Amino acid sequence: MTENAPKWLSWARELFSLAEAGLAYSKNEFDLGRYRRLLEISAEIIASRSELEKESILESLTMQAGYATPKIDVRGAVIQDGKILLVQERSDGGWTLPGGWGDVGETPSEVVRREVREESGFEVQVEKLVAVYDANRVPGAPLEFYHAYKLIFLCTITGGEARPSSETSAVDFFEREHLPPLSNYRTSRQMLAEVFAHFADPTRPTAFD
Repeated sequence: MTENAPKWLSWARELFSLAEAGLAYSKNEFDLGRYRRLLEISAEIIASRSELEKESILESLTMQAGYATPKIDVRGAVIQDGKILLVQERSDGGWTLPGGWGDVGETPSEVVRREVREESGFEVQVEKLVAVYDANRVPGAPLEFYHAYKLIFLCTITGGEARPSSETSAVDFFEREHLPPLSNYRTSRQMLAEVFAHFADPTRPTAFD
Protein backbone atom coordinates (compact mmCIF):
# COMPACT_ATOMS: atom_id res chain seq x y z
CA MET A 1 0.00 0.00 0.00
CA THR A 2 1.23 3.48 -0.76
CA GLU A 3 2.39 5.77 2.01
CA ASN A 4 0.60 8.94 0.89
CA ALA A 5 -2.79 7.35 0.15
CA PRO A 6 -5.54 7.80 2.75
CA LYS A 7 -6.47 4.70 4.69
CA TRP A 8 -9.91 4.42 3.08
CA LEU A 9 -8.38 4.31 -0.39
CA SER A 10 -5.82 1.68 0.65
CA TRP A 11 -8.61 -0.43 2.11
CA ALA A 12 -10.72 -0.04 -1.03
CA ARG A 13 -7.78 -1.04 -3.23
CA GLU A 14 -7.09 -4.11 -1.12
CA LEU A 15 -10.75 -5.18 -1.18
CA PHE A 16 -10.81 -4.71 -4.95
CA SER A 17 -7.67 -6.82 -5.38
CA LEU A 18 -9.08 -9.62 -3.21
CA ALA A 19 -12.39 -9.54 -5.07
CA GLU A 20 -10.75 -9.62 -8.50
CA ALA A 21 -8.53 -12.54 -7.58
CA GLY A 22 -11.46 -14.45 -6.11
CA LEU A 23 -13.67 -13.84 -9.14
CA ALA A 24 -10.86 -14.95 -11.42
CA TYR A 25 -10.03 -18.22 -9.69
CA SER A 26 -13.03 -19.36 -7.62
CA LYS A 27 -15.48 -21.94 -9.03
CA ASN A 28 -17.87 -22.02 -6.08
CA GLU A 29 -21.06 -20.04 -6.76
CA PHE A 30 -21.41 -19.02 -3.12
CA ASP A 31 -17.82 -17.76 -2.97
CA LEU A 32 -18.34 -15.88 -6.26
CA GLY A 33 -21.30 -14.10 -4.68
CA ARG A 34 -19.16 -13.08 -1.72
CA TYR A 35 -16.39 -11.78 -4.00
CA ARG A 36 -18.91 -9.76 -6.02
CA ARG A 37 -20.10 -8.24 -2.76
CA LEU A 38 -16.50 -7.33 -1.86
CA LEU A 39 -16.26 -5.56 -5.21
CA GLU A 40 -19.43 -3.61 -4.40
CA ILE A 41 -18.10 -2.66 -0.96
CA SER A 42 -14.88 -1.29 -2.49
CA ALA A 43 -16.98 0.79 -4.90
CA GLU A 44 -19.19 2.00 -2.04
CA ILE A 45 -16.14 3.12 -0.06
CA ILE A 46 -14.86 5.16 -3.00
CA ALA A 47 -18.30 6.62 -3.73
CA SER A 48 -18.75 7.68 -0.09
CA ARG A 49 -15.47 9.63 -0.17
CA SER A 50 -15.70 11.11 -3.67
CA GLU A 51 -18.14 12.65 -6.14
CA LEU A 52 -18.28 9.45 -8.20
CA GLU A 53 -21.38 7.28 -8.41
CA LYS A 54 -21.18 3.65 -7.23
CA GLU A 55 -22.50 2.40 -10.59
CA SER A 56 -19.83 4.21 -12.61
CA ILE A 57 -17.11 2.95 -10.28
CA LEU A 58 -18.33 -0.63 -10.61
CA GLU A 59 -18.43 -0.27 -14.39
CA SER A 60 -14.83 0.93 -14.37
CA LEU A 61 -13.69 -1.85 -12.05
CA THR A 62 -15.34 -4.66 -13.97
CA MET A 63 -13.72 -3.54 -17.23
CA GLN A 64 -10.46 -5.06 -15.97
CA ALA A 65 -11.49 -8.53 -14.89
CA GLY A 66 -8.92 -10.98 -13.59
CA TYR A 67 -6.12 -10.75 -11.08
CA ALA A 68 -5.56 -7.09 -10.16
CA THR A 69 -2.08 -5.80 -11.12
CA PRO A 70 -0.52 -2.32 -11.36
CA LYS A 71 -0.88 -0.27 -14.53
CA ILE A 72 2.34 0.89 -16.24
CA ASP A 73 3.23 4.51 -17.07
CA VAL A 74 6.23 4.67 -19.44
CA ARG A 75 8.32 7.84 -20.01
CA GLY A 76 11.15 8.71 -22.40
CA ALA A 77 14.00 10.98 -21.26
CA VAL A 78 16.18 12.74 -23.84
CA ILE A 79 19.13 15.02 -23.01
CA GLN A 80 20.69 16.97 -25.86
CA ASP A 81 23.34 19.68 -25.53
CA GLY A 82 22.91 19.57 -21.77
CA LYS A 83 19.15 20.20 -21.95
CA ILE A 84 16.26 17.82 -21.34
CA LEU A 85 13.29 17.31 -23.65
CA LEU A 86 9.92 18.15 -22.09
CA VAL A 87 6.40 18.50 -23.46
CA GLN A 88 3.61 20.71 -22.12
CA GLU A 89 0.40 18.89 -21.21
CA ARG A 90 -2.79 20.42 -22.56
CA SER A 91 -4.72 18.98 -19.62
CA ASP A 92 -2.98 20.95 -16.84
CA GLY A 93 -0.42 23.20 -18.56
CA GLY A 94 2.49 21.52 -16.75
CA TRP A 95 5.61 20.16 -18.44
CA THR A 96 6.60 16.50 -18.39
CA LEU A 97 8.73 13.82 -19.98
CA PRO A 98 6.80 12.48 -23.00
CA GLY A 99 5.04 9.22 -22.24
CA GLY A 100 1.84 7.52 -21.17
CA TRP A 101 0.16 4.23 -20.32
CA GLY A 102 1.65 1.06 -21.77
CA ASP A 103 -0.49 -0.70 -24.38
CA VAL A 104 -1.19 -4.41 -24.57
CA GLY A 105 0.95 -6.07 -27.27
CA GLU A 106 3.82 -3.54 -27.13
CA THR A 107 7.17 -3.95 -25.40
CA PRO A 108 8.21 -1.14 -23.00
CA SER A 109 10.74 0.21 -25.53
CA GLU A 110 8.08 0.23 -28.27
CA VAL A 111 5.77 2.22 -26.00
CA VAL A 112 8.55 4.73 -25.31
CA ARG A 113 9.37 5.24 -28.99
CA ARG A 114 5.71 5.65 -29.92
CA GLU A 115 4.87 8.02 -27.06
CA VAL A 116 7.91 10.24 -27.66
CA ARG A 117 7.12 10.39 -31.38
CA GLU A 118 3.42 11.13 -30.84
CA GLU A 119 3.88 13.74 -28.10
CA SER A 120 7.08 15.50 -29.23
CA GLY A 121 7.62 14.70 -32.91
CA PHE A 122 11.06 13.13 -32.34
CA GLU A 123 12.16 9.61 -33.26
CA VAL A 124 14.31 8.03 -30.54
CA GLN A 125 16.43 5.02 -29.73
CA VAL A 126 15.92 3.60 -26.24
CA GLU A 127 19.25 3.22 -24.41
CA LYS A 128 18.64 2.12 -20.80
CA LEU A 129 16.17 1.90 -17.94
CA VAL A 130 16.75 4.81 -15.58
CA ALA A 131 14.17 4.14 -12.88
CA VAL A 132 11.08 2.22 -11.81
CA TYR A 133 8.91 4.23 -9.40
CA ASP A 134 5.70 3.62 -7.52
CA ALA A 135 3.64 6.26 -9.32
CA ASN A 136 1.18 6.60 -6.44
CA ARG A 137 3.94 7.78 -4.11
CA VAL A 138 4.89 10.74 -6.29
CA PRO A 139 4.17 14.01 -4.41
CA GLY A 140 1.03 15.62 -5.77
CA ALA A 141 -0.23 12.43 -7.40
CA PRO A 142 -4.03 12.35 -7.71
CA LEU A 143 -5.94 9.80 -5.66
CA GLU A 144 -6.20 7.18 -8.38
CA PHE A 145 -7.92 3.93 -7.47
CA TYR A 146 -5.61 1.86 -9.64
CA HIS A 147 -2.06 1.26 -8.49
CA ALA A 148 0.60 2.19 -11.06
CA TYR A 149 4.33 1.89 -11.71
CA LYS A 150 6.33 4.46 -13.65
CA LEU A 151 9.19 3.36 -15.94
CA ILE A 152 11.66 6.00 -17.18
CA PHE A 153 14.00 5.20 -20.07
CA LEU A 154 17.00 7.21 -21.29
CA CYS A 155 16.81 7.77 -25.06
CA THR A 156 18.72 9.44 -27.89
CA ILE A 157 17.16 11.28 -30.82
CA THR A 158 17.53 9.62 -34.22
CA GLY A 159 15.27 11.86 -36.30
CA GLY A 160 12.12 13.95 -36.48
CA GLU A 161 11.50 17.49 -35.31
CA ALA A 162 9.67 19.25 -32.48
CA ARG A 163 5.92 18.98 -33.04
CA PRO A 164 3.08 19.30 -30.48
CA SER A 165 0.16 16.88 -30.53
CA SER A 166 -3.47 16.58 -29.47
CA GLU A 167 -2.23 15.95 -25.91
CA THR A 168 0.70 18.40 -25.86
CA SER A 169 0.67 22.12 -26.61
CA ALA A 170 4.44 22.73 -26.77
CA VAL A 171 7.78 20.92 -27.08
CA ASP A 172 11.11 22.32 -25.85
CA PHE A 173 14.50 21.58 -24.26
CA PHE A 174 15.37 22.97 -20.81
CA GLU A 175 18.49 23.36 -18.70
CA ARG A 176 18.47 21.58 -15.36
CA GLU A 177 18.71 24.88 -13.49
CA HIS A 178 15.88 26.52 -15.47
CA LEU A 179 13.03 24.02 -15.55
CA PRO A 180 9.48 25.16 -16.35
CA PRO A 181 6.50 24.46 -14.06
CA LEU A 182 6.19 20.67 -14.02
CA SER A 183 3.18 18.38 -14.12
CA ASN A 184 4.56 16.92 -10.91
CA TYR A 185 2.74 13.63 -10.65
CA ARG A 186 3.78 12.85 -14.24
CA THR A 187 7.37 14.09 -13.89
CA SER A 188 8.98 15.43 -10.72
CA ARG A 189 12.29 17.23 -10.15
CA GLN A 190 13.52 14.11 -8.35
CA MET A 191 12.91 12.05 -11.49
CA LEU A 192 14.69 14.58 -13.70
CA ALA A 193 17.65 14.65 -11.29
CA GLU A 194 17.90 10.87 -11.64
CA VAL A 195 17.83 11.18 -15.44
CA PHE A 196 20.67 13.73 -15.44
CA ALA A 197 22.66 11.50 -13.05
CA HIS A 198 22.31 8.53 -15.42
CA PHE A 199 23.29 10.68 -18.39
CA ALA A 200 26.45 11.78 -16.55
CA ASP A 201 27.27 8.23 -15.38
CA PRO A 202 26.19 5.46 -17.79
CA THR A 203 27.19 2.83 -15.20
CA ARG A 204 24.75 4.18 -12.58
CA PRO A 205 22.34 1.40 -11.47
CA THR A 206 18.63 1.65 -12.09
CA ALA A 207 16.73 3.46 -9.34
CA PHE A 208 13.60 1.79 -8.00
CA ASP A 209 10.73 2.27 -5.57
